[in-house]
Amino acid sequence: MFLTFFTSLRAAKVPVSLREYLMLMEALDRDLADKKVEDFYYLARACLVKDERHFDRFDQVFGKTFQGIESLGQGLSEAEIPEEWLRSMAERYLSEEEKREIEALGWDKLLETLKQRLAEQKERHQGGNKWIGTGGTSPFGADGYHPEGLRIGQEKNRNFRAVKVWDKREFRDYDDTVELGVRNMRVALRRLRKFARSGAVEELDLEGTIHETAQKGYLDVKLRPERRNAVKVLLFLDVGGSMDWHIQVAEELFSAARLEFKHFEHFYFHNCIYEGVWKENRRRFDQIFPTVDLIRTYPADYRVVIVSDASMSPYEITMPGGSVEHWNEEPGQVWIERVLGHFQKVVMLNPVPRTQWGHTQSIALLRQLLSDRMYPLTLEGIDQAMRELVR
Repeated sequence: MFLTFFTSLRAAKVPVSLREYLMLMEALDRDLADKKVEDFYYLARACLVKDERHFDRFDQVFGKTFQGIESLGQGLSEAEIPEEWLRSMAERYLSEEEKREIEALGWDKLLETLKQRLAEQKERHQGGNKWIGTGGTSPFGADGYHPEGLRIGQEKNRNFRAVKVWDKREFRDYDDTVELGVRNMRVALRRLRKFARSGAVEELDLEGTIHETAQKGYLDVKLRPERRNAVKVLLFLDVGGSMDWHIQVAEELFSAARLEFKHFEHFYFHNCIYEGVWKENRRRFDQIFPTVDLIRTYPADYRVVIVSDASMSPYEITMPGGSVEHWNEEPGQVWIERVLGHFQKVVMLNPVPRTQWGHTQSIALLRQLLSDRMYPLTLEGIDQAMRELVR
């Protein structure tokens, strides 16, 4: 299994050497991971990964290789049926008619009812339509169905209908080394250019050299600063949830933007921009950048590109406390308006096909907030967005 892990990392282009692999084996012989998978994860990453850019690919290979194993001392036969498969057996599948019969409680009533259920419920519950449990039609719990419920204890999305999630969710940074499609995206991004000569005088000024040599009668070599793209770009990246379906195209755009612009900064958010954003998903709970400080730090001449599928509960945009993950004191709409009020040029790139935008209420709300400056995340859409930013 460990050899398979090593070869899989190499196949995923994580630069792991045989010496590093042997060092990991020596550490395991000394029981430094204490036979715990979580400890082994950090030990393996410390031994095998030399650059943070490779954390994402390391995580993918690790998850695939050791899926379902809870202890390094566990036999392979015990690990063949992952726990999430067993949990999914408790799911209850409903017909379309049954789903239509379940009525949404509404935002205020939903929170009030949850508080009442927590006070009354004394034990675990499965099935049914009232208590907090699994596999039922109650608006509270996991692995069931309700059109506007609070998800509690479920591993991942199933119907994308939860209006709030009571879990600590882990997202991963987009990989900025993705190559597929990056070249074409760079070409599309080049419309957003404003060249200026700045920095050290390192480039030969051929015309100046010819002119001065002709004037003085001897060779007089002239140098000048290199001509660089002076446009400054601020990229906001939606991550997690329904954006998982669009990881590849988001990574391609991320890679292209990092390569194309010298003055480039990026921040992550989930679903809607609120009072805080973050630079690294693994530190998003302890290294939050206040959005108000970000607005004060970056000048208004930064071009802002928001990458998001804009697919969420409308409450996340319009209501205090509407965020699916935390209690936001102010609606997302307020923070988006602050961003629009400070930066002169703002566009949104949406990976959802334009033909489907009319089916999602939150997309319509954000299009209205952005004065219709939402474009599809395609080469043509990027080209249109760049035209908007250079007006």
